[in-house]
Amino acid sequence: MRLNDDPEAFEAFYRRHVDAVMRFTVRRVSDPHLAADLTADIFLAVLDSAHTYVPTRGSETAWLYGIARNVVSAQHRKAARETRASGRVAGRRLMDDDDLARMEERIDAERRMRDALRAMDSLPEGERAVLELVVIDQLTVTEAARALGIRQVTARVRLHRARRALENVASPSAVYLEGQA
Repeated sequence: MRLNDDPEAFEAFYRRHVDAVMRFTVRRVSDPHLAADLTADIFLAVLDSAHTYVPTRGSETAWLYGIARNVVSAQHRKAARETRASGRVAGRRLMDDDDLARMEERIDAERRMRDALRAMDSLPEGERAVLELVVIDQLTVTEAARALGIRQVTARVRLHRARRALENVASPSAVYLEGQA
């Protein structure tokens, strides 16, 4: 069938079948706009696949209805996917501007913490241990010294050295860690 090469042949084919195709789609969908769109999609698919029509395999009407069935089935699958997707979202509260602002603040705070932890990796073990206990675990210097089995004055010196080292390595991290103790 030479529908895509011969506009007059396509027009004649269209006029022969458009009413039947429209009835086919209207029986399968309830929205008249969707039925019209599907009818147009069916004839576009006819143009795209006209080269595949083999007259010995059946009539052009049967071939056309095969295409129509595929186009309508594809639309039903698409609608089902959209329904499932909207069902997953239904009932969930959307984020407002305040929620977004809080989320941005959390991301910034976590970034600073990640930077601080990377900077802490460069510290000697003793200094890092005191800093973690005081800053992250919120122990007092006395409690940290007891947990580590060192004197309180040693813990204070190590904490001081750790904070000074972090100031030199990463200023935002050091400021964050300074504010924690």
